[in-house]
Amino acid sequence: MDYNFKKTNGGMKRRKTISKSTAYTVLTILSICWILPLIWLILQSFGTEPSASYGSTYGSPDILPSHYTVEWYIKLFTETEFPRWYINTLVIALCCMVLSTFFTLSMAYVMSRFRFKSRKAIQNIGLILGMFPGFMSMVAIYYIFKGVGLAGDVENWKQTLALILVYSGSAALGYYVSKGFFDTVSKSLDEAARIDGATNSQVFSKIILPLSKPIIVYTALMSFTAPWGDFIFASFILKENTQAYTVAVGLYKWIAASEIPQQWYNLFAAGAVCVAVPITILFLCLQRYFVEGITGGAVKG
Repeated sequence: MDYNFKKTNGGMKRRKTISKSTAYTVLTILSICWILPLIWLILQSFGTEPSASYGSTYGSPDILPSHYTVEWYIKLFTETEFPRWYINTLVIALCCMVLSTFFTLSMAYVMSRFRFKSRKAIQNIGLILGMFPGFMSMVAIYYIFKGVGLAGDVENWKQTLALILVYSGSAALGYYVSKGFFDTVSKSLDEAARIDGATNSQVFSKIILPLSKPIIVYTALMSFTAPWGDFIFASFILKENTQAYTVAVGLYKWIAASEIPQQWYNLFAAGAVCVAVPITILFLCLQRYFVEGITGGAVKG
């Protein structure tokens, strides 16, 4: 009997070892597939050969540059409109982060703490609307903005305002993770604060939010990254107004031209690296809160 137990136990250990080894192998391969293009893009941004990525069509047949330089980064910020696009994108992303975080957390708090007649109906409608991709309403949104003077041949700041409204307008529909996090915060804290005379807004701002740093960071990061890298809505709203371009639209226009100057792809690679830097730093610095926000919001729905 002892022999059979050892045999069974040994078989289970071997199966676990094989299972873990297979999982780690697959994850390692996937990680390499994700990391290699990023490394290649960074090396390309420092390459001396114009458009080495295009192979024999544009001169250099090498996959990787043979020499390296910072010339493309200097040109990027001194000879192109990239700095203006970068500032435009930063302004839009920061405004959307503040507005979207406020809308999302407010909606989540209401759905988590209050019970009212149309609560379930609102949740169901929000869930159904969230299933449809946002770009399906692109044409309607454009003509609405055009009708109120925020799209078309208008000033740059009006198109920027239109993008901020687009990105933050539907933010409340993504309240589910935040609601799950608020559900884990004891309601006795709310009751104690109300006994002391606190209003609903005071309970939310002075009791709940200070205890919800992880979900605030998670919501803010998601609200920042969405407009930072969006191309579809930005290209549709901005059209050919290069002064109001975001980095996604501007960089795409460089490589989508019918006749691409050889150095543009190197500038594109340098610009892509500059776009990735802020997001990477934010995730590295706030990774702990980000993970806590996701896991906390997944406890209850």
